[in-house]
Amino acid sequence: MSSANPQPLWQPDPQRIAQARITRFQSWAAEHHQAPADGGYPALHRWSVDHLDTFWEAVAEYFDVRFSSPYARVLGDRAMPGAEWFPGARLNYAEHALRAAATRADEPALLYVDETHEPRPVSWAELRRQVGSLAAELRALGVRPGDRVSGYLPNVPQAVVALLASAAVGAVWTSCAPDFGARSVLDRFQQVEPVVLFTVDGYRYGGKEHDRGEIVAELRRELPTLRAVVHIPLLGTPAPEDTLEWSALTAADTEPEFEQVPFDHPLWVLYSSGTTGLPKAIVQSQGGILVEHLKQLGLHCDLGPEDRFFWYTSTGWMMWNFLVSGLLTGTTIVLYDGSPGYPDTGAQWRVAERTGATLYGTSAAYVMACRKAGVHPARDHDLSRVKCVATTGSPLPPDGFRWLHDEFAASGADLWIASVSGGTDVCSCFAGAVPTLPVHTGELQAPGLGTDLQAWDPAGHPVIDEVGELVVTNPMPSMPIRFWNDPDGSRYHESYFDTYPGVWRHGDWITVTSRGTVIIHGRSDSTLNRQGVRMGSADIYEVVERLPEIKESLVIGVEQPDGGYWMPLFVHLAPGAVLDEALLSRIKQAIREQLSPRHVPDEVIEVPGVPHTLTGKRIEVPVKRLLQGAPLEKAVNPGSIDNLDLLTYFEDLARKRA
Repeated sequence: MSSANPQPLWQPDPQRIAQARITRFQSWAAEHHQAPADGGYPALHRWSVDHLDTFWEAVAEYFDVRFSSPYARVLGDRAMPGAEWFPGARLNYAEHALRAAATRADEPALLYVDETHEPRPVSWAELRRQVGSLAAELRALGVRPGDRVSGYLPNVPQAVVALLASAAVGAVWTSCAPDFGARSVLDRFQQVEPVVLFTVDGYRYGGKEHDRGEIVAELRRELPTLRAVVHIPLLGTPAPEDTLEWSALTAADTEPEFEQVPFDHPLWVLYSSGTTGLPKAIVQSQGGILVEHLKQLGLHCDLGPEDRFFWYTSTGWMMWNFLVSGLLTGTTIVLYDGSPGYPDTGAQWRVAERTGATLYGTSAAYVMACRKAGVHPARDHDLSRVKCVATTGSPLPPDGFRWLHDEFAASGADLWIASVSGGTDVCSCFAGAVPTLPVHTGELQAPGLGTDLQAWDPAGHPVIDEVGELVVTNPMPSMPIRFWNDPDGSRYHESYFDTYPGVWRHGDWITVTSRGTVIIHGRSDSTLNRQGVRMGSADIYEVVERLPEIKESLVIGVEQPDGGYWMPLFVHLAPGAVLDEALLSRIKQAIREQLSPRHVPDEVIEVPGVPHTLTGKRIEVPVKRLLQGAPLEKAVNPGSIDNLDLLTYFEDLARKRA
């Protein structure tokens, strides 16, 4: 593996290396914390994992994290799970996110863009004022530290204000995008029992308006803990009875009051895909996210006050939370609410042009779609301010690297391509962007600072230049403090620490090369991952198997060699049922309406039966391996399956497709 791409696709020039914030940090940390002054990024990374406490203290000092009460030490207990960060410290995430208002009041904190592609600025002063007003109103409604505040919102400025106001009062934020159906939202929000719900009347996508009035009414009925519902009239609908008006709650000129909370006080709840039941409700802390995102955005993404940060995302994906944290570095963040391909495939490049984005983030799938559609981003748009195009959601295939590089090079641009990989579970990256390192085609530049990322074989031995399980052997501050409704921590432990006790196993196949780069090969478990949004098979089974014609089903997500993603749904029909156009249409309609358009499979295929383990669990991972071309004897332990003949069907299907 290590010699596959010996020549870099791109090399940062000496000026870029000298000006990078990570270079300045290394010099400063060498002077103040005995970090290595020489040896570049590899030496800095080694120091950051060997001296974990010192490294994170250096990050907090360098970015001037304001502790209103001091910490006793950086890392109390370092065991995973349960590592204890900065015990004794108190702070507030929102206070740090709004700091730039003091010096750059009239400059834009947010640039909001909808499908008209006309950017609308919200200044730092205005953002701070709205957060102050809304935080005071939340307190007046009785919202206290630890209460949950939820948003059923698209990627609009109101969502950012609501998150920051919640954090300011010490409440716990959680959000879903309005393309989620009621069942998907309730599976998430019912777990955390919110006291306030911020909601829109509908949203615009692909040039059409989508009314959400009925779904909002259902959410209100099914969330008995709600004390208040705040109506945001995105489509101009009057506020329903017994709701509060957004404009009234954000009208006052109130100085924000920032509740000082412990470092490990919950900031937000993100959700896993729910492969085996309800989505996991992942709780991350105010302090943990603050220092992790300062490191990731300020050092790895090289963001600062002169930058504009655009990532195409929705509020139902961790990348939205990551985007909002751009404010921590004083960066102007770009919020785009709309279809990624409206009115044409090149839409996101137009947004990057019109907002002057310096870091533009998207999905690998979008890059490949542009390549296929013959889009020429740097020829057809002025992207001269774009220093970096970053991708995540799935591995960017080599062709995607080469296409991006060639498209920008043709216009004379020196483009840094950052393919990054992390997870909702840590709301950050394990590996990816380093502005001072070369870029090799199809590879992530390096593991992140403070992250001891390794590839392990089944026996728990690190391997180099071989495929292994992605593990992290030391704690990261943004690892979950817990899962909601997991009182004994057993679900949290099972999710990451069952395979290798005390070591985080993420569920990805990776290769760490002898050059120090990282190659991601896709999921080592059965999580569905479409355009970066991880989805659970259990959600799909629940909807599909409500149809009387469906006896049982099996959904698989398969990463393709060309960078595509194939998501077939296999159905075992009830006696007498026929998979005709009418049934196909009903299956897809049910999934689209009750879950989301993203959950709709690429193909629906009738099968003679669904294979199970001897304890009755559907087997997804072995079927995925068969569909990726693995031979039967390597894909599964035959003694663990109830009907081996069913697996030969999938093996034959893989052979025919190949």
